[in-house]
Amino acid sequence: MVNKVQQRQLMGAYIRQQRRIADLSMRQMSAMVGISNPYLSQIERGLRAPSEAVAAGIATALGVGVDELYEQDSGDPGSGVPGPTEAGGPGPEAADPEPADPQAADVLAAIHEAQELTPEQRTSLAEIYRSFVRSNRSD
Repeated sequence: MVNKVQQRQLMGAYIRQQRRIADLSMRQMSAMVGISNPYLSQIERGLRAPSEAVAAGIATALGVGVDELYEQDSGDPGSGVPGPTEAGGPGPEAADPEPADPQAADVLAAIHEAQELTPEQRTSLAEIYRSFVRSNRSD
C-alpha cells in the first residue's frame, strides 16, 4: 500500500516526466494551468497534492486524462507507469515484462534496444506505446 507522501511523489514524478516529454518549461506549464511556478514545482516534487481543478488543468495541458494522473498515485502496478527509482525508472520492459501480443513484445524490444535514445526517453516511449495499446483495448 502506498502512503500519501509516496502518492504525491509518484504523481509529481509522472507530471514532471510528461511535462518534459511535451517539451514544456515549468513557466509555460504553470501559465497554461493558471497556477504559480512555485506551486507547480511543489506538486512535481511531491510536496503538495493538486486540487481536483488543478489536476484537471495539468492533465489538459499535458494531453492526458485526469485518471492517468491518479493512476500514478494509486500505486497500481497495472498502470504501466513506473515509479521513480534511483536509476531514473525501470526500463521499458518493466511494466509489461511479457506482453501477450508478440508484435507488442517486438515493439517494446526495439524501443529498449534504441541506443540513440536516453534511458528516460526509452522508458517514456514505452509508456506512451503501452498507453495507446491499453486505450485501444478498452475501445
